[in-house]
Amino acid sequence: MTAPDGPVYPTALGASSLESITLLGTDLARDVMGQVGFGELAFWLATQRRPSPGETRVFEAVLAALADHGFTPTAIVTRLTYLSAPDSVQGALAAGLLGGGSRFLGVTEDCGRFLHDVLTGVDGDLPTDDAGWDALALETVTAQRAAKRFVPGLGHHVHKQGDPRTPRLFAIAAEEGLVGPHLSLFAAIGRVHPQVLGRTLPLNGAGVCGAALADLGLPLELLRGFALLARTAGLIGQLAEELRNPVGNEIFLSVDLNNRSVAPDPYTPDIDANGGRHG
Repeated sequence: MTAPDGPVYPTALGASSLESITLLGTDLARDVMGQVGFGELAFWLATQRRPSPGETRVFEAVLAALADHGFTPTAIVTRLTYLSAPDSVQGALAAGLLGGGSRFLGVTEDCGRFLHDVLTGVDGDLPTDDAGWDALALETVTAQRAAKRFVPGLGHHVHKQGDPRTPRLFAIAAEEGLVGPHLSLFAAIGRVHPQVLGRTLPLNGAGVCGAALADLGLPLELLRGFALLARTAGLIGQLAEELRNPVGNEIFLSVDLNNRSVAPDPYTPDIDANGGRHG
């Protein structure tokens, strides 16, 4: 029977027939369910290639590292949205995920992209030893300092003496033979940046996760998406705890009952209508 003329929408992902569901070219019920873990499946869906056991271990370590960090803004807004709309679990989760940006969760993408840009800008072969990586890192950090730009993945507001996730993820990647150029450059930045900045900052967990994901060959455009995937599990945990031990109302009342009325402070633009500048 000839199919009628019309648009065609090709996909290698999910498709259904009367008898079966296929996913990534395999039978979902027979070959995936009960056979493939969710982390492995998420990697497979994003790359359309099945990861090796080592790649799966590194990828799932990243997801675990990014799942939850306590009462971050994303967790608080999830709990408060649930307080306001308990009939909308999806709204509460979405509110938390929408807060994934340059200060929370987005560093994973920012660091992966930054390292990739440095590596693709190297003229010639990449370094093959620590001395070479250190030289490239020193050049990179110096250029960032001269341009008055931050180096993504440096510093943490709590773990000022060292983020415990960072050495663990480096170790897991090394055990699996998956320390690639992004992790190598990131490690070198950790070694040399005090020479330029005059102080020692920790390599944070979000940054090392971005480097690890980039070394796994995952699309740079999706690195924040993997961070959000991990944080979704954490936000579900936040909501589960809110159901049992609610704190959302106390957070709301803490702000509402302690606000103080102040005089208006009118906004003044930097440049007025007559072209004059203001300080």
